[in-house]
Amino acid sequence: MKKIIMLFLAFLFVSNFYAQTNSALKIGYIDSEIILSQYSEAVKAKSDLDALVAKWRATLDSMATDYQNEIANYQKQSNTMTPEKQREAQQKILEKEQKIQNFRDQKFSQPNGEYFTQQDKIMAPVKKKIFDVINQIAKEEGMQFVFDKAGDVVLLYADPQYDITYKVLDRLKRGK
Repeated sequence: MKKIIMLFLAFLFVSNFYAQTNSALKIGYIDSEIILSQYSEAVKAKSDLDALVAKWRATLDSMATDYQNEIANYQKQSNTMTPEKQREAQQKILEKEQKIQNFRDQKFSQPNGEYFTQQDKIMAPVKKKIFDVINQIAKEEGMQFVFDKAGDVVLLYADPQYDITYKVLDRLKRGK
């Protein structure tokens, strides 16, 4: 009985070893920064988002200038104001300060600020195309995993033969 168990364990060990050596793991990687900087649709999407942010920043700058002018006027005239007028002027300054904070939160707060919703909306179709091409190439080349070397994954060494960045970029540019 002991011999049968030993023979069975040896059989399991050999079959497991054989299975591991015959199905070698194939891993590829991309550099998403290269793809996003060279793929025209990604460049346009980023440009559209940057234009939106520039518009919001100009609005914020205008609101801040208005707020600072209000403070300067208050400081010049507060000595000549009645206590009632001082409270009104202080209230007006606080309202402007609150408006600035609300605008900033509405546009840039994480994760629900308009910047992040617009980023998702604008970049979603581009990301989908990129992921579709990565999936196609990974399947064609029999890869089980594809890493992004530009992301949080630390890739200390990668053989360039497994870099599919330019294959993805080429296929995206050709539109296939």
